[in-house]
Amino acid sequence: MTLLAVAFWTSAALIIYTHLGYPLLLRALVALRRSPPTPAASPEGDLPRVSLIVAAYDEEEVIEAKVANALALDYPRERLELIVASDGSADATAERARAAGADLVLELPRRGKLAAQNAAAERASGELLAFSDANSVWRPDALKRLVEPFADPAVGYACGQVRFLDAAGDNMEGAYWRYEMRVREMESTLGGVTAGNGAIYAVRASAYLPLGPSGSHDLSFPFQLAKRKLRSLYVSSAQAEEKMVPTLEGEFARKRRMMVGLWDIVIGERMLTSSGYTLLYAFELASHRLLRYLTPFLHLIAFVTNFALLGEGGIYVVTYAIQVLVIAAAILGGSFPIGPLRIARYYALTTLSIAAGLWDRFRRGQPVGVWEKAPGTR
Repeated sequence: MTLLAVAFWTSAALIIYTHLGYPLLLRALVALRRSPPTPAASPEGDLPRVSLIVAAYDEEEVIEAKVANALALDYPRERLELIVASDGSADATAERARAAGADLVLELPRRGKLAAQNAAAERASGELLAFSDANSVWRPDALKRLVEPFADPAVGYACGQVRFLDAAGDNMEGAYWRYEMRVREMESTLGGVTAGNGAIYAVRASAYLPLGPSGSHDLSFPFQLAKRKLRSLYVSSAQAEEKMVPTLEGEFARKRRMMVGLWDIVIGERMLTSSGYTLLYAFELASHRLLRYLTPFLHLIAFVTNFALLGEGGIYVVTYAIQVLVIAAAILGGSFPIGPLRIARYYALTTLSIAAGLWDRFRRGQPVGVWEKAPGTR
């Protein structure tokens, strides 16, 4: 087999493995593993004190509803501290949060979401720090369910389940997220999740890591805490709802912004340094994170080498035709909102967002962490 053939079949196999083979392998491992006993729920009098932190930038449209939602949670009020960290908001976010009943409202200079979260964590009094987006709505029992795993001292982080609303547009994120949550549920049963989500999660105050502007709680906390022998879990019963970006193009722009700091996390925060990981968690991180982030480059290798191999046999004509058809379907999906075409377009844009974010990172330099709200999500 030639070097070109090795490069093609290796890249194609890795693409298929990370998206299909890895979930199937997780399913087999979960079936073989004896489930550990579920920690008993703590009596109400023993529930930990929680500081629920909402970092907000120009959220006057939704902040009152968010505060009301937080204060209506089925959690002892004396054990819940609600902090709104306004990141240089130019509107009435701080005033409305204070009037709605937030325990602490921080009016900070605009330095980005991570800086606002770090400032709030410094002022928080809770044993656990919970975080939510300003446009996320938690179910009444979500906080109780979210803190249950922390009865185990080996647990450092837990994320809940976010359900996306307003699927009337052409975005396929809701369907993808259901797939992603199933993968995370299986990872949680085994070595621990490799990423969380910004709508609903919590971390031990003693384990909180003040990240820099290019960091991300969602990506950084699980692997950083794994190096400190703390598990990160997915709690499907802790549920929140959030509006979805209406269009695929809007979703691409959102993911592209998110991916700008990705390589600072992977390289700068030493995600790839396996020291401290269990073997199972290192396997999950390589399969779900590293290979997923390499997918656009694996596609490029597969396409170029396949083209060079077209004269080497009919199999390469078939594989090249499949790639061309997927690309054509992704292009047509922008004009014809048919199920298979939309799926192809979603996959193509999501994959492209990783490479586009990397390009933006090297073109503009290290991100400063200042956020932009995705249109249509408020």
